[in-house]
Amino acid sequence: MSSRHLLLLHGALSTAGQFDPLIPHLSDAFTLHRLTFDGHGDAPVGELGFTNAAFVQNVLDYLDAHRLAEVDIFGYSMGGYIACLVARSHPSRVRRIATLGTKYLWDEGALTREFRFLDPDIIRQKVPHFAQSLAQRHIALGWERVLALMKDVMRENAATGGLTPEWMSQLEQPLRIIVGDRDTTAGVIDSYRVFQALQQGQFEVLPQTPHPFEKVAMPKLAQSLNEFFL
Repeated sequence: MSSRHLLLLHGALSTAGQFDPLIPHLSDAFTLHRLTFDGHGDAPVGELGFTNAAFVQNVLDYLDAHRLAEVDIFGYSMGGYIACLVARSHPSRVRRIATLGTKYLWDEGALTREFRFLDPDIIRQKVPHFAQSLAQRHIALGWERVLALMKDVMRENAATGGLTPEWMSQLEQPLRIIVGDRDTTAGVIDSYRVFQALQQGQFEVLPQTPHPFEKVAMPKLAQSLNEFFL
């Protein structure tokens, strides 16, 4: 068992199972940890509801339960957002962070764009297989309820502008921002703006890579993570 502990945080509308294709590429180098955020999959909603604060608490509870004083974190999309919130609020618990496809900056325009992908009727009509997958995945609350609650989280993000360059400039830990060159959700330009503000930042663009995690080349991602978390 490796002495390097790496916590994997999944994206919105997913679960810890999202990392199944990545695990084989990392298991020899790390002691891996992963969790499913409240309200996702079969995880019920706790006292803090379906909020960023709840997801941050999920991470802290996991670290305490597994007696991890400090950990490295890789977060995909929303998972990266939560990783940064944890690192700012509890800096002693996080050593290094890598994010992939994380949308840091939020405003009303971003809400309009993202909400188009969170309409249950449109999902049923245009991507019925995805609707079926969501229904099978989110058994605690039901997939339509999860979509509605995720909109509230995004509104919460937009109310503050998200994790702005000013906010991120206070992050003490080394952070590698990874983004696909075809990722229209996180965006290369917005991601680079955040990188420029970091105290200890690294920036990496994956070629021929869109936002969906299943479209990412796992060996290439694992190589990046292995290099960064040495």
